[in-house]
Amino acid sequence: MEAKCEIANDVTELIGNTPMVYINKIVDGCVARIAAKLETMEPCSSVKDRIGYSMIKDAEEKGLITPGKTVLIEATGGNTGIGLAFIAAAKGYKLIVVMPASYSLERKIVLRAFGAEVYLTDPAKGIERVLQKVDELLEKTPNGHFLRQFDNPANPKIHYETTGPEIWKGSDGKVDALVCGIGTGGTVIGAGKFLKEQNPNIKVYGVEPAESAILNGGSPGPHKIQGLGAGFIPSILDVSLLDEVVPISSEEAIETAKLLALKEGLLVGPSSGAAAAAAIQIAKRPENAEKLIVSVFPSFGERYLSTVMFDSLRQEAESMTFESRFESVNWKKCCEIRQKKEGQS
Repeated sequence: MEAKCEIANDVTELIGNTPMVYINKIVDGCVARIAAKLETMEPCSSVKDRIGYSMIKDAEEKGLITPGKTVLIEATGGNTGIGLAFIAAAKGYKLIVVMPASYSLERKIVLRAFGAEVYLTDPAKGIERVLQKVDELLEKTPNGHFLRQFDNPANPKIHYETTGPEIWKGSDGKVDALVCGIGTGGTVIGAGKFLKEQNPNIKVYGVEPAESAILNGGSPGPHKIQGLGAGFIPSILDVSLLDEVVPISSEEAIETAKLLALKEGLLVGPSSGAAAAAAIQIAKRPENAEKLIVSVFPSFGERYLSTVMFDSLRQEAESMTFESRFESVNWKKCCEIRQKKEGQS
């Protein structure tokens, strides 16, 4: 690999320009090609690095915030908070984040490592309690500024300006479909809008948890795909840009993420598993023969080690002793079963 001789001025210059790679081993029955956009390779390992930078930069340009004075506040499932936290640390802002207590331990640790103040809410009370806590903090925090990722136009804007063009350029303009999980909706709307402007025939697919499929007419509900399915339709989500929203169950998302690690060498989280599972479904449709589907993988798998996705591996690792052999039979077995089912479908 050719070495680059560029040195960034600061960490924000490392955001974006993530690579794409073909999915090769878990695509039995697919008639289209699938490429993954690896947002796992952002500076802080998630697609939310982009909007963390974009929202702070936008607020600075509008004169709404000042380093060393303004206290940034955000409601987050963790990755947006982390995307804000490393930039806040680099720029000299104090950051307060509010998140449901159910989100992964790794998120909480990383947020604290960057100096963020973290408030946890009762997961059973949903996003309403998170937003209520934000309001409480705004009332008692001098110079507090709520960035509002679910309503902030700077969210989809950065994907329109960077993610979409990167996919277009990286595919040499040959992309036929975009598949993205929907949390705030910023990625799928921003990138999707840019791609449709280049080629109106490009299809844009959203992905939501089957257990909380509100965009398919269902009701909000608990699920295990952290980062997707907020339980309401964000104001920045322009549903008219979506050709279809594919529901994926938590189980399918987790099992597909496991397969991506074992068969493709890609360690990703459940939201990436959901995006991959949806892309595989779409790639099996006869009308998509010979087409190129790009699926955005939002975050790196290490951020989920404490979650249900890694339960069996974590238990085996914790029970290891000196000179013991460690081989995750349960992990491999469930993945083999999953792949057999995929091959039969």
